[in-house]
Amino acid sequence: MRHLSVEILAADSPEIITSAGNAQLGLAVLAGIAVIVLLITRGKLHAFLALTIGSLVLGALAGAPLDKAIEGFSSGLGSTVAGVGVLIALGAILGKLLADSGGADQIVDTILARADGKRMPWAMALIAGVIGLPLFFEVGVVLLIPVVLLVARRGGHSLMRIGIPALAGLSVMHGLVPPHPGPLAAIDAVDADLGITLALGVLIALPTVVIAGPVFAKYAARWVDVSPPEGLVPERPSEELKHRPSFAATVATVLLPVVLMLGKALTDVVIDNPDNTVQRVMDVVGSPLMALLAAVIVGLFTLGRAAGFTKDRLATTVEKSLLPIAGILLIVGAGGGFKQTLIDVGVGEMILEFAESWNISALLLAWLIAVGIRLATGSATVATISAAGLVAPLAADMSTTHTALLVLVIGAGSLFFSHVNDAGFWMVKEYFGMTVGQTIKTWSVMETIISVCGLVFVLLLSLVL
Repeated sequence: MRHLSVEILAADSPEIITSAGNAQLGLAVLAGIAVIVLLITRGKLHAFLALTIGSLVLGALAGAPLDKAIEGFSSGLGSTVAGVGVLIALGAILGKLLADSGGADQIVDTILARADGKRMPWAMALIAGVIGLPLFFEVGVVLLIPVVLLVARRGGHSLMRIGIPALAGLSVMHGLVPPHPGPLAAIDAVDADLGITLALGVLIALPTVVIAGPVFAKYAARWVDVSPPEGLVPERPSEELKHRPSFAATVATVLLPVVLMLGKALTDVVIDNPDNTVQRVMDVVGSPLMALLAAVIVGLFTLGRAAGFTKDRLATTVEKSLLPIAGILLIVGAGGGFKQTLIDVGVGEMILEFAESWNISALLLAWLIAVGIRLATGSATVATISAAGLVAPLAADMSTTHTALLVLVIGAGSLFFSHVNDAGFWMVKEYFGMTVGQTIKTWSVMETIISVCGLVFVLLLSLVL
């Protein structure tokens, strides 16, 4: 049995030498993932603890000394949180400002005022796409569901015709577009360029939202006909406010980090001279940290102060925005630790050999791995982080654009067929008053369409880029 010697793949990563052959290593990986899946699905354990335990099981079964496995996991956790933790926090602050100031409601009301019955599904997809840029999926659902229910009830529209486009817009942004945690973690894992990933993510997101949203909604409305449930319309955040930020200021604030990061990516392509003053400036202002920080600072005035928030109210809003993301940061960090354990025990070399011997596209392989973990755990974030760790070595010889596509195809795979082990499945079921079967025929199928469309568009772009 051939022995594997593992190189140090990161400067801050401890070296772990194992004598495991491919068969033992493969079984160790399967066992580690199985432990994570069972602890999350059967044991109802928090994903942070499940990933931590699964990483230690993987290291032990692969033959690594337990102390070295712990060091590797800790190193991966630390580097991942260092890479994406601040970005997730800034995104959460911006999203909370958008919600509490009434900016999200302002976007919704302005667009709906200009949309008639036929254009309403397209308007809902547009609203969800814009709001979904800075907001986490669950927060976006809570913000948009009242609007969906009100529009469907007052306008006599089919709930599926209005609701599916909104859910599609939120889900696509969550899976494919940074600064959401999954894409950010995958970018960090495979060392992709955030600006290029963002640009290609938006490019893929647009047709995907159209197909999985307004187009699929026509068929979903025929399959499932439900009425808006009574008593499930929570009070909108802006009802208590005397003032709301303007539509133009809100949209400009939401899109500011996107424009800055895309500007940096475009400058790198057009100028491609590290000594050029313009490029050096854009490298700073267009970096993810500076772009999101600028949006938050601007948002304090264009959103918070425009809504009449005092300094104390702004401080409270920022503080409350950070509390809910503690669990997300720990999950993302533990996913980074799991990824580093995979690398340290030699899984990267095994995946490379597998891809070469089976002659399978790296992009398709990444999608299939993400799909498998998504179906097993129900978590898009866990699927993204774990799959990125497994296929990270495949990115070593890829171009910048193909590395970005690798991130996006992992994100697409992580959305495949949400079912009963996904919290989002139950959230949609209860808000829309559907049965389990109806939720599968609408929400689950919609998620699958998003995943497959994402794969197809990534593969098409890989042929021309």
